[in-house]
Amino acid sequence: MPRTRVAVVAFDGIRPFHLSVPCAVFGEAAGDEAPPFELRVCAAEPGGLRTQAGFGIVAQHGLRTLAWADIVVVPSWRDPREPPPEPLLAALRRAHARGALVVGLCLGAFVLAEAGLLDGRRATTHWRWAARFAERYPRVRVDPGVLYVDEGDVLTSAGTAAGIDCCLHVLRHRLGAEAANRVARTLVVPPHRQGSQAQYIEQPVLAAARDTPLTKTLDWATRHLDATHSLDSLAARAAMSRRSFTRHFRQHTGTTVGQWLLAQRLALAQRLLETTAQPIERIAERAGFGTALSMRQHFGTALHTTPSLYRREFRGG
Repeated sequence: MPRTRVAVVAFDGIRPFHLSVPCAVFGEAAGDEAPPFELRVCAAEPGGLRTQAGFGIVAQHGLRTLAWADIVVVPSWRDPREPPPEPLLAALRRAHARGALVVGLCLGAFVLAEAGLLDGRRATTHWRWAARFAERYPRVRVDPGVLYVDEGDVLTSAGTAAGIDCCLHVLRHRLGAEAANRVARTLVVPPHRQGSQAQYIEQPVLAAARDTPLTKTLDWATRHLDATHSLDSLAARAAMSRRSFTRHFRQHTGTTVGQWLLAQRLALAQRLLETTAQPIERIAERAGFGTALSMRQHFGTALHTTPSLYRREFRGG
């Protein structure tokens, strides 16, 4: 089976973590006995590249590598106010035109938008720059409240860590859920994070204690998603007033009880669809949706697909 060729674009002034995200995900997958990916880092500009961490890197490949790649990843950009160089934009357009999958992580979405690859499409970027992005690229439908957006042949992701989610999503499409889960376990990250950027926007960082009444209640709720839950029932289980529970819950999760429960139920349903042969009706019950129709409606709204199509897609590979 031919290997999938992945080109990651480095540039002067890159943050090392941004560069390491696609290299870690696709490089870890390439560590198998029969590696499914061939990974190359290419430079957007000639010569040695400086990083924002104070050390330099040397990429062995140039922009011609984009003509070789099946997947092209732009892991960020050094300044959203600075237009990317035209040779990079032209190389991205050519790669996309011949059928390569093009991925813009974090501020890399600015590069894809500048190349015209996001016109008429949904996209996301780091929440701090989403308003500037929308103003600069009015033909792009910006969604600042998601971790990543998959438009088929073009993907964009939100802030730094969301790039891991996006790359794992690509990996799942190429190799299936089990391969993505294995890489996620190796990297010690969730195999699929169901959620949005909202929980990361200017939220206070709480103590990591796992034995508070709130965290114990949330842990219990995630193990009993087939039961009926409400703000009042969860507050009562935590022995907290409705007002106090609401305040602490918002600080801890960045969202509402209803939104959190839906995200947990979707995540469980996705996991069961990927890893079991259970009937969809049974999965709907276990995840707390009640009926297959209800789960189908929530999948359509949140994931733009159906449970059957989701299972067919992610149990393949």
